[in-house]
Amino acid sequence: MGSNTTIVGDFNQMTLDDKLSTIKYEPDINSHLNPDFEQCKTCKSKICNKICPAGVYEWLEDEKKLLVKYENCLECGACRIACEKKCINWEYPKGTKGVIFKRG
Repeated sequence: MGSNTTIVGDFNQMTLDDKLSTIKYEPDINSHLNPDFEQCKTCKSKICNKICPAGVYEWLEDEKKLLVKYENCLECGACRIACEKKCINWEYPKGTKGVIFKRG
């Protein structure tokens, strides 16, 4: 290992939350995730809530509203692919914004 390598515990033994904490974000002021919120209201599976590894999407049942915490997005695109309504307008963040991976 090079002299600039830092080991933070055993990465394979870390919880998802621990792993997510090793990632740095530089969020844009505008979201790069823009679902059609009217389409979301009629979605049966709400799959974006389940498939996003970073927990970006949260369905608020009482308000019948999708909360999008785009600042935590890992930019994997799983939400866009899995959306049964195909209603998530997903783009990479602009310029130097978005996720910065510290490990690997």
